[in-house]
Formats: sequence, structure tokens, C-alpha cells
Amino acid sequence: MSTKLNLVFLVAFALVIPTLLADIGLFDEVWKKRAEEARQVALDAFTPDPEEVTENFNAQVTKVIEGTNTTRRHLKKYKGKCLATNPIDRCWRCKKNWANNRKQLAKCVLGFGKKTTGGAAGRIYVVTDASDKNVENPRPGTLRHAVIQKEPLWIIFARSMVIRLSKELLVASHKTIDGRGANVHVSFGAGITLQFVQNVIITNLHIHDIVATDGGTIRDSVNHIGFRTTADGDGISVFGSSNIWLDHLSMSNCQDGLIDVIQGSTGITISNSHFTHHNDVMLFGASDSFQGDSIMQVTVAFNHFGKGLVQRMPRCRWGFVHVVNNDYTHWLMYAIGGSSHPTIISQGNRFIAPPNPAAKEVTKRDYASEAEWKKWTWRSEGDLMMNGAFFVQSGNSRGRRPRGKSNMIKAKPGSFVRRLTRFSGTLECVPKKPC
Repeated sequence: MSTKLNLVFLVAFALVIPTLLADIGLFDEVWKKRAEEARQVALDAFTPDPEEVTENFNAQVTKVIEGTNTTRRHLKKYKGKCLATNPIDRCWRCKKNWANNRKQLAKCVLGFGKKTTGGAAGRIYVVTDASDKNVENPRPGTLRHAVIQKEPLWIIFARSMVIRLSKELLVASHKTIDGRGANVHVSFGAGITLQFVQNVIITNLHIHDIVATDGGTIRDSVNHIGFRTTADGDGISVFGSSNIWLDHLSMSNCQDGLIDVIQGSTGITISNSHFTHHNDVMLFGASDSFQGDSIMQVTVAFNHFGKGLVQRMPRCRWGFVHVVNNDYTHWLMYAIGGSSHPTIISQGNRFIAPPNPAAKEVTKRDYASEAEWKKWTWRSEGDLMMNGAFFVQSGNSRGRRPRGKSNMIKAKPGSFVRRLTRFSGTLECVPKKPC
């Protein structure tokens, strides 16, 4: 069959089955091989004892909080000396030489994404060109050219810029996209896709107004151009990928979700981010029928779920999700939901319910009778409930605790959350000064 006929067949295939957006491995041998490799990496990243990870995380928070002043002044914008109010930030933020030692950040991740080092083993790549005109042969100096390289890279930006992606940005393994020191917006175009990859850090980016974009042929590595179906408008899509850390992002107003973690992804930490003005915020787990998401393990920590949010903070299926020390100040329908018996451990969050009397419940369970969902392990420990908020717990209160560790270390209570999340979202970092 000629190349032209091949292309016609693929276009027709995409039109008939648009849901194959990400499952390109069905008809591309390169992606099929990547999918097989990604599944093995995911199994290696999976933690058999997930509550050991939650214990370690909580212990690190306790070290930072104990013995310190917990007072928080009511300031829209903090102008005082550097304060690192949670253990991830304390690892790097208040060091004047952060810009000369950017890779220190790779030692700071906690939670299920704790093995993520991104591009720490590689050289610095400086993005100098905000354009995205040629997705088949990206211009050197562009973000698209940087993320498809074979070797590990720590990607930074020469200046502040707005990057309007013409097609979804396919990021290769072992990359860090580091927006510190610049005001970088990925907006008004396609979003970022992490598909069948491992070991990626994305930090300090504004990601907003992402829209659905047509598919076509897109270069996804230096030696492969593949056909893609329509991208549906996610801010960040994590598909079949492992050891991923998303930190200090400001995200809003994407056509589909802000962050999706699906198709057997695991070893994920989402931290220190600020989410606003969106309906379906986070989706963890592709579908009720995909049991491959049973290995999914995600930490959601120190984030602020702010103005204009509706639901899915997150919505979970199958896996194990640790939701810890986040500030939920806005939702219209519910905050945390799910189906297909996920395990959700909510610790030390602050939930401020909306005025609507019908939306006070933090939780929402779908597609299961009460007799069924009562078996799911959904726990609330130390959460601060305000304005009538309430969390409906289920499952064995001691379910899935590690043997011999009945005295689990608790997260700091929700009353500490305003301090822990004080600097959520992108940071205005200046070289030679604490961030």
C-alpha cells in the first residue's frame, strides 16, 4: 500500500473512532513498542505498600510544621522574606543560588512521584523561540524541539514568553520543563501530552485556555513522525506513564480537563499548584472497565483549588490516591469523587463548602449502589470542614494499612493548610534571590 493510501486509511480510521486519540499503539509499531516498555516501567514504579509512602509524606510535613509559627497574615501578595512553608518548597526555594543549581529541584519531590528526577542527568537546554510552526520538523530553540530529544534534558526559558502550541506537545522521557525565572504561558492552543514515557518534571508554567486541536502527523522523537488523532483539549494528559511530578503550575480554563492521569499511569505527584475557572479539574483513571488503572498511585498535595471550579478535584477510578494538605475553597458540585472502588485517603485538607445547601458533601460516588460503595476505602483524617462541608467515609477504617503499622503518622490537620499552600501556583523567581 502506498504512503498516500496509508494516510487516507489512517484519517478515515480517526474519523470513525475518535476515542483512539491516545491509543496510537494500535496501528503504529513504534508506539506499540513504547506502550509495552511503559507497562513494564509502570510495574516497577508501583508501590506494593502505598501507605508506607503516605506515612513518609506525613512525617516530612510534621518536620516542617512542628516548632514553627503557624500564623498567616492575610495578604493577596506576599512581599516579605522568603518563606518555604511545606517540605517540598523548603528543599530548594529559599536558596539564593537556585538558578545556578536548578537540578537541586529533582531531589525535592515527595509522595508517589518520589523517584522522579526528570532531566537531572542531562544538559541544560534553553528555549529561545516561542513559535510552534513546524510540528514535523521543529525548529531548534523551540519547546517542541527540546522535548523530543533522545537524551535527558533540563529545559529552561531564555525569557518570558507565550507559547501557542499548534498541535499537542509530545514530551519524551527524562525531561524537565522548568519555567522558573521567566513568566511562561502555554495557552490558546494545544496542551501537553505525556504518553508511554517516564521520569518527567513540569514546573512553574501557566497553562490555560487550551483547546481541542486537529490531529495529523507530528514528530514525537528525533527519529519518528507519527499520526495523531484529535487532541481533546486537556491541559496536561498523562497516559500510560510513570514517575511524573507536576509542581507549581497555574492552570485554568481548558476545553477538557486540566490534568488527566489515565491508562495505567502511576508514580505521580501533583503539588503546589493553583487551579481556577474550570469544570472537570482532574480525572484519574480512564474508564470503569479499564482494570489496568489498578496500579495507579497518585499524591495530590499542597494545592489550592480556587475560584470558578465545579467538580473532579479529583475524580478517581481503580487506584490509590493520597489527597493531603490541600485547600479547597471553591466547588459547585463536589470536590472528590469516583467510581470502580478506588482507595482515597484524604488527610489534613481544608474543605469550604459552597452556599448551595445541596452541594455541601465533599464526596460523590458514581455507578454503584450504597451496598457496593460502602466497601470502598474512602477515609478522612484530620480534614477541616467549614461552612457545612462533610465527607462521607466508607470501607474498613483500618483497611489497606501496612501490617505492623497500626499507629499511622497523621498528616497535619486542616487548620495548617492555609500556610502549607500559601505559595501555590507559579512563582516569580529571580536569579540570585530566594524564589
